[in-house]
Amino acid sequence: MMNLLKISLAPLAYYWTKETTLDFYRTAMQSQVDIVYLGEVVCSRRHVMKLDDWLALALELRDAGKEVVMSSMTLIDSEADRRNMHRMIDKAGAEGVLVEANDFSAVRAMQGQPFVAGPHLNVYHDGTLAWLSELGACRFSPPIELARDDLAALQQTRPVGMQTEVQVWGRMALAFSSRCFTARHHRLTKDNCEFRCGIYPDGLGLATRDGKDFLTINGIQTQSSTCLDLGAQLPELQTLGVDIVRLQPQSSHMFDIIAEFDAARRVGGNARVVPDYLPEHASRSNGYWRAEPGMQWQDVIGSQPQDTAS
Repeated sequence: MMNLLKISLAPLAYYWTKETTLDFYRTAMQSQVDIVYLGEVVCSRRHVMKLDDWLALALELRDAGKEVVMSSMTLIDSEADRRNMHRMIDKAGAEGVLVEANDFSAVRAMQGQPFVAGPHLNVYHDGTLAWLSELGACRFSPPIELARDDLAALQQTRPVGMQTEVQVWGRMALAFSSRCFTARHHRLTKDNCEFRCGIYPDGLGLATRDGKDFLTINGIQTQSSTCLDLGAQLPELQTLGVDIVRLQPQSSHMFDIIAEFDAARRVGGNARVVPDYLPEHASRSNGYWRAEPGMQWQDVIGSQPQDTAS
């Protein structure tokens, strides 16, 4: 008998108010999620939630029965970022909280202690996975563009004790840059951005010149315009030996989405999230899973892929 899939809540990618953030995670304490990732992963300038706030929230969630992981920044581009990353790792370790490394400087800073290899470490083949296991990784999240067959091959050779966690819902993080695109949109500099990303609770949509949805801008992060939905692939993921399915937070209907995935995993079926629960202006996509362009959506096996940007 296969183990029940666990559900994780990915680290919050957007810049919400402190009150909204705390309310969201206190609702998460009563939800069906098993694992909650915390911390700022996009921009070091975002400051409404300080490290001590995140750690206090981590302890609350742990007391509520959740497994908690503190996530490192994805782009470390200053000495201050490096110091803050070490401080986070030290404080999380002191509280017995696992760390997700999203940058190889964080992997090095773990010094052999157990950690989660985040999706931005780009684990594409078994040699990388074995090396990360030797460095202390106990769980890995493959990059979102990894296709089903490639994941199946990794699963055949993954190290003993290594857990696999796959994103199954939410806008996909495609790239990070030293430049803040949200600030640029408002004709501001990154160092004087006025925290305009806080205006967009699910990111700022970017369209092509002919008006087709193309990308989503979230500060220095570029996301897909579409929403990844692998709800129909839950049985397949379980057959492949995936341990955890990962949901990306969004500003509305998040706990309805969690409830749908929870119900589906308990009966070994498909999660059928209704269109009203998609992020604003988003359509579904699952192309990467099928080794197709990521923005495509295919309803059932055998149907023709649809480019959701067309």
